[in-house]
Amino acid sequence: MDFIKVIASEFNIKEIQAKNTIELIDDGNTIPFIARYRKEMTGSLDDQIIRQIFERLTYLRNLEKRKEEVLSSIEEQGKLTDEIREALDKAQTLTEVEDIYRPYKPKRKTRASVAREKGLEPLADLIFAQEIKEGDVNSFAQEYVDAEKGVETVEDAIAGALDIIAENISDNAEFRQTLRSLIFDNGMIVSKASKEEDSVYRMYYDYSEAISKIPGHRVLALNRGEKEDFLKVSVEIDEYLPLSFLINRNVIPGSIFTRLVDSAVRDSYSRLIFPSIEREIRSMIFDTASESAIVVFEDNLKHLLLQPPLKGKTVIGFDPGYRTGCKLAVVDKTGKVLDTAVIYPTKPQERIEESERIMLSLIKKYGVDVISIGNGTASKESEMFVANMIKNNGLKTKYIVTSEAGASVYSASELAAKEFPDFDVTQRSAVSIARRIQDPLAELVKIEPKAIGVGQYQHDMKPQRLDEALGGVVESCVNSVGVNLNTASFALLSYVAGINSVSAKNIVKYREENGEFDSVDKIKKVPRVGDKAFEQCAGFLRLPDSKEPLDNTGVHPESYGVARKLMELFGCELKKGDINGLSGLSDKVQAYGKEKLAEELGVGVPTLEDIVRELEKPGLDIRDDFEQPVLRDDILDLNDLYEGMVLTGTVRNVCDFGAFVDIGVHQDGLVHISQISDKYIKHPSEALSVGDIVKVSVISVDVKTKRIGLTMKGVK
Repeated sequence: MDFIKVIASEFNIKEIQAKNTIELIDDGNTIPFIARYRKEMTGSLDDQIIRQIFERLTYLRNLEKRKEEVLSSIEEQGKLTDEIREALDKAQTLTEVEDIYRPYKPKRKTRASVAREKGLEPLADLIFAQEIKEGDVNSFAQEYVDAEKGVETVEDAIAGALDIIAENISDNAEFRQTLRSLIFDNGMIVSKASKEEDSVYRMYYDYSEAISKIPGHRVLALNRGEKEDFLKVSVEIDEYLPLSFLINRNVIPGSIFTRLVDSAVRDSYSRLIFPSIEREIRSMIFDTASESAIVVFEDNLKHLLLQPPLKGKTVIGFDPGYRTGCKLAVVDKTGKVLDTAVIYPTKPQERIEESERIMLSLIKKYGVDVISIGNGTASKESEMFVANMIKNNGLKTKYIVTSEAGASVYSASELAAKEFPDFDVTQRSAVSIARRIQDPLAELVKIEPKAIGVGQYQHDMKPQRLDEALGGVVESCVNSVGVNLNTASFALLSYVAGINSVSAKNIVKYREENGEFDSVDKIKKVPRVGDKAFEQCAGFLRLPDSKEPLDNTGVHPESYGVARKLMELFGCELKKGDINGLSGLSDKVQAYGKEKLAEELGVGVPTLEDIVRELEKPGLDIRDDFEQPVLRDDILDLNDLYEGMVLTGTVRNVCDFGAFVDIGVHQDGLVHISQISDKYIKHPSEALSVGDIVKVSVISVDVKTKRIGLTMKGVK
């Protein structure tokens, strides 16, 4: 297989782009590095496309390897023909390869294999040929009766022969491919209640939908309901369609064996083919649904991680609770913990005055700008307490309700224990709740991505595939923002291109033992950070106080010489600590001529453009261009809502059927996909992303079930 041609065709890129990208991957380069610093070779393919190419390349190579294994196995059996070789060569998927291999694959003991051991294969061939028009079926079978072999009667001989025919039909690759498509196109997914008990799956207690049309989120819901023993799910189809195909292809009228072959066909379909294809189809639609859900999860996670940080704010992290109280952690503008406390404003103690006094003391002592309240247990009561305190005391302090998804996972982790050895789990949670609004990316990378809570049925998906996909998103986000080499945690550093968990730990240890780095190239002194690792990671590291000003830009050290020549040509200089940059440089380059300048400097135009952009805005944080989160100073109650009420909210999660929006009433409202836009959209992600600030109007409120329906149509 020519991987270059296949990749170029499937991704609609030039063959030279495919060739170079494959070579860069095979040379051990990381995807962020390839996307950012090898644009001339890839034709400026972005990291998402390169990641998809890597995944497709891996699949194609596994497919080729499996073809070779199957070819070798069939050849060893002495059964390889030109037709089989050609069929394997043309196979485009692993399923096709396995269909071809099925008749030759070593099987566990089956009814057919037992019949073959009894010497009944010649009888099966005779019956299936259906060439004999006259005579007695039993007389032909009589010669295969052999008590020593376990064939006691004529009926035993015929039954064994039909078992062989049934298995041969089931193993036919062409039949299986046709029937798989036929059942997929015409079959139904059917679910029934498996127990008389109300549940969240009640809408599926008597449900059916075409296999070809069922959306992914319903497939995942059915699987979850079945796994939890609330549903019994099956594939159903009118047997006339598949049986007509099989009978037409296998049964020859007019033979004394016609009736027997017909019964073998029906047995083959009901006992062997349909159960197998049912499993395959359910596995296939689950895989498709999972991939779709992973794409949504990836998009949600990306936007969550890239939410703009609340820079320069002193924050109180507020971890709500009942019996054990609410844990507080005061965190300064750099994320350093200044103070901690415990208050009891909620049931059962409700020590409101004492709690307010402690909070006011902390706010005044440390000049607190924002209170970040976790959205877990007792969040509603905590929010009411904070809102009333702000209102009653005329404070300028604002508050925000923050998703604490994954905070408990982080708090109980080895990383948290090392970071805060003297804190208990809830105190660590309070710190995390504060820090995740100061710098969402730096804090959330400490948590396993699937625990962050912006996905759909993530616990039902294949863990390895989900981890790979989400890990790629985190890696992409971390490297697109850049990482401060002197302040980054081990968790953040481990996602930098070229740096693994071992070298990340070594960097932190080196920093603790030798003090801050004064230049990026000093990282090469760290154990396990060799020349290749340095090449991959250097462009994504930042050092605002480095003696080399270019260390605080995304210019790769390999291009420092080019950057200096560029500045010299236009009579400008980037100085240490300069955050304003060389404004107007791009205009000068444009006037000079990009192509001409790139040729003179010995670089490609894409690299030149990137260098100019970095020199104009050193230390640029791409997140600064995004909308800041909504801060509140008062609270709404669910009972305050009415139809037509217009509110500003924050998108918390996007899924297949809509988006959940935080409108400040503790319970997120749902904007169904039909209420997102006046234009037709296939998926909510076409219009909305996690973290978006949106205007919505209330269209329904159910206080009993705490369900809020929202619309964005016509809202200004």
